[in-house]
Amino acid sequence: QVQLTESGGGLVQAGGSLRLACVVSGRTVTSYRLGWFRQAPGKEREFVASFWFGRGVNYAASVKGRFTISLDTAKNTLSLQMNSLNSEDTAVYHCAAGETVGRYEYWGQGTQVTVSS
Repeated sequence: QVQLTESGGGLVQAGGSLRLACVVSGRTVTSYRLGWFRQAPGKEREFVASFWFGRGVNYAASVKGRFTISLDTAKNTLSLQMNSLNSEDTAVYHCAAGETVGRYEYWGQGTQVTVSS
């Protein structure tokens, strides 16, 4: 069983930056396809970015050029560097891990990011 624990959320002014971290425990982190998702109040959960070890990264159009996903295999930690934040980035951010193509079976509890204008 894998466990995901996020940290790094908080309150930031528009234009500012935050760095989220997700510690992955249970199995080697390179075994999974990893991703960040977010859910704003009253909205559906949406994809933010993904990292597949040895295969590359992907970003949602809304964050491309502003967010960077990375993986520290020594620390089993997935990170999301978020720059040029705006109010539309306000949401609960979750990291997720998937063993099956097209699915993310494991989810963290989420961390709140609030961007004030």
